[in-house]
Amino acid sequence: MAHVFEQSTINGMTLNNRLVRSATWEGMCTADGRPTDKLIKCYRDLAQGEVGLIISGYTFVRPEGKQFPGKMGIHTDEFAPEMRALTKAVHDEGGKICIQLVHCGGQTDSATAGRQPLAPSSVKVEQFPEEPAELTRDEIRDIAAAFKEGARRAKAWGFDAVQLHGAHGYLINQFLSPLSNRRTDEYGGNIENRCRFLFEVYRNIREAVGDGYPVLIKLNATDNLAGGLVVDDAMYAAKRLSEAGIDAIEISTGTPASGEQSPARTKIDSPEKEAYNLEPAGRIREVVSCPLMVVGGFRSYEVVEKGIRDYGLDYISMARPFIREPDLARRWKKGDTSPAKCISCNSCFGPGLKEGGIYCVVEAKERNKKS
Repeated sequence: MAHVFEQSTINGMTLNNRLVRSATWEGMCTADGRPTDKLIKCYRDLAQGEVGLIISGYTFVRPEGKQFPGKMGIHTDEFAPEMRALTKAVHDEGGKICIQLVHCGGQTDSATAGRQPLAPSSVKVEQFPEEPAELTRDEIRDIAAAFKEGARRAKAWGFDAVQLHGAHGYLINQFLSPLSNRRTDEYGGNIENRCRFLFEVYRNIREAVGDGYPVLIKLNATDNLAGGLVVDDAMYAAKRLSEAGIDAIEISTGTPASGEQSPARTKIDSPEKEAYNLEPAGRIREVVSCPLMVVGGFRSYEVVEKGIRDYGLDYISMARPFIREPDLARRWKKGDTSPAKCISCNSCFGPGLKEGGIYCVVEAKERNKKS
């Protein structure tokens, strides 16, 4: 039986435990998307804290696919020195780092993107700041090619793996969701057509990195929205990805428009409120043979163990707990298995906009009281 602190391998990438730092937005890059020393330190701290795999913040493959300030980019070869410094810092501490590739599509805005946002259809859904322009076939091919170039750079710069962001209302998820994809051509309609862009991106990336390099995806099991992606369609996409050779699938749910069922839920103050994506992950587990990760409200070591033991999950992902405690994995490994100190207030994201980088506001207040 698998357990939390054992070694495992994903397509040649050896991980020292089954804990994954799930991607988030750190707000620690320059205006054009270069990683800063602050971001490098953030990832170094996670590696020192012995998390099994670090997945980077969501990294835009083209400038018009950027969403927030301080977001990392991988759209140009010019970032090579900073990116190599980042991967080296993680590797020097014995860690492994996977870069998450994204195009935010209709979930960005004209001011940030520098043009009218692009999406599968010109339709204003709740999570879009404004009405986007419908992508042409040529633009779809160009964006798929940008994912390929991003993956090529990632491998050359020392990242141990790449992950596609196919969740949380971003472009791949926008194509998968009938709520945001109203197209009547080969990219819209039934779930097979709505998967077309995803598989074009995946094939492009495989061409760039080869079969022996880990390619992962973060996939919504459901959008938790009326008219959005549902579990049965996600199961179809996951099964096809597994058959096509995807190396791991990380399951999430929700979009910014999903209310109390959004990706980063608040008030997780008891084990019963944790692991809110276990049920849909269990359904996807039934149809895939590749390794499966799940993110969503894990705080207690016992609940992490249960996900691996009872649900057949290969890895457990967390984001906010590692903002509060980058050394959480090491603490648990040493025997202090008390719950993560994160109180799920989401206040950590505010400083990303105002101060050039996320951090745990609650911990900072506690520290200031003691000093």
